[in-house]
Amino acid sequence: MTKISPWLSVADAAAAVRFYEAGLGAVEADEDRFEDGDTLVVAHLSIGAADFWLQADPSAVPDADRPGSVRMILSVDDPDAVFARAVAAGATEVAPVSDGHGWRIGRIAAPDGHHWEIGRPLGSQGS
Repeated sequence: MTKISPWLSVADAAAAVRFYEAGLGAVEADEDRFEDGDTLVVAHLSIGAADFWLQADPSAVPDADRPGSVRMILSVDDPDAVFARAVAAGATEVAPVSDGHGWRIGRIAAPDGHHWEIGRPLGSQGS
């Protein structure tokens, strides 16, 4: 099996886990959690079948106002609901959910500065 799992650098891994659980419905894989004393260093999360990793690394944190060269795209059945949930959990709206280029999609900046596109192809579930 071949797959790619993004690895995100964040200033505060524990705070990032809390946001991704509350904002995007992520679930942490406890067996892949690495701590140094009381500090969370690495966490493995999944949103449905999509998995990704977080690592505490204050020197490599992106700026929420200037996205890096990589953005995550989270494809979901109801992008409006997931987008609203993320904003309610502390994300910043970068671009509202709208229809364009064959997608219903919007973009948020997570509190850790990473940008996420949340959407679905037009013509698939929902409206």
